[in-house]
Amino acid sequence: MMKDYNGKVVLITGGTKGIGLATGLAFGRMGAQLWLTHRWGSANEDDIRAQFAEAGAPAPMIVEADASKGKETLALLEQIKAKHDAVDVFLNNVAMVVKGDGVMNHTARALHRSLDYSAWPFVDYLLGMKKVFGVYPSYAVATSSDGADVHYPNYDYVGVSKAVLECFARYMATHLQGEGTKVNVLRTRQVATDSYKEIFGDSNVELGEKFGEWSVTTEECANTIVALCSGLFDSMSGQVVTLDKGASYVDNMFTLGSRLFPAPEPGATGEEASNG
Repeated sequence: MMKDYNGKVVLITGGTKGIGLATGLAFGRMGAQLWLTHRWGSANEDDIRAQFAEAGAPAPMIVEADASKGKETLALLEQIKAKHDAVDVFLNNVAMVVKGDGVMNHTARALHRSLDYSAWPFVDYLLGMKKVFGVYPSYAVATSSDGADVHYPNYDYVGVSKAVLECFARYMATHLQGEGTKVNVLRTRQVATDSYKEIFGDSNVELGEKFGEWSVTTEECANTIVALCSGLFDSMSGQVVTLDKGASYVDNMFTLGSRLFPAPEPGATGEEASNG
């Protein structure tokens, strides 16, 4: 039987865009009460509420809260406690890394800031829930893009931050086993969210579209997260699950490299087609 989310509380950090918003809408369609966080006025709250209304979901609570600041985390949890007894699902979807500028410009401060946003909040929120509510959530999921497996130029701290995040998830799964909390990580790989476009530009998005059958959408990420919290996979905890469609994104770019080149013009000779 699928877990019933009518009236249950789902908290999503970074929940007003991309994967976070899609997941919020998926839980909202199941009757859950969503709490969505964002930073620095980055959310169009009216638009988000309109999307929930169109989906027939309860109106979400949208709160500005910096995930790297423990005081703001506790204030948010106290705000939730004023209305609810507990958080049933926690999705850690915040990610921010300091952009690097060459290996000689690496700094410990930049690394620490990346960890403060992209790794530590997963633990901090869980500990805060225990402190405020007296219980941990039933399910905790962290999104991890490519984990530590891929390096992206100028974003040198991403892999380190995600490696630490995944390590945190594994040990929290062990520590919380007796609490009845299921903890897992979802690697989503490359998803063409607004944040992805801002970081990597339109050219990368266009490149990914050439391999569309392997690309993953925000809705597919959301459905996978809901499945992990459905009760159907409760034998899994401490797992790092990769969402893909059968093969590595980068491997597909090499093995199907012919898609990177324009098709020959109709009627072109073999030599002309080759030169094209």
